[in-house]
Amino acid sequence: MAYVDVDGSSGSGEDLNMLDGHKLHPVLPSGSGGGRKRSRKANGDAIVDAMLEIAAASKMRASAILKSEDRFSISKCIKVLDELQGVDERAYFLALDLFENSSSAREIFISLKGDKRLPWLLGKCVGVPSS
Repeated sequence: MAYVDVDGSSGSGEDLNMLDGHKLHPVLPSGSGGGRKRSRKANGDAIVDAMLEIAAASKMRASAILKSEDRFSISKCIKVLDELQGVDERAYFLALDLFENSSSAREIFISLKGDKRLPWLLGKCVGVPSS
């Protein structure tokens, strides 16, 4: 806030806004008063707009995550697993355990080309003790 020297003759010493014997009065920026309300409203509108944009972006991100999770869901993996030829019962049930315990394994399985899925899956089953 700026101050302007208004009255240099005040010598009472009681005024708190004194500088070298000169009385100081605050100077308000131009457009103050009624403009201040408009400025606050404009700032408030800008904040509301920004918050709405953040909310919309958050919804879009959540939607994208859900679509991604749905793409690599256990049910999707089972559907693809059921379509594979040459999967024996042991490998089938080990695959179900793998899909249940690892979202990254589900993503890899679905992302692999069809002819690579069974060899990858059987490789995961190697060394797993049979029940």
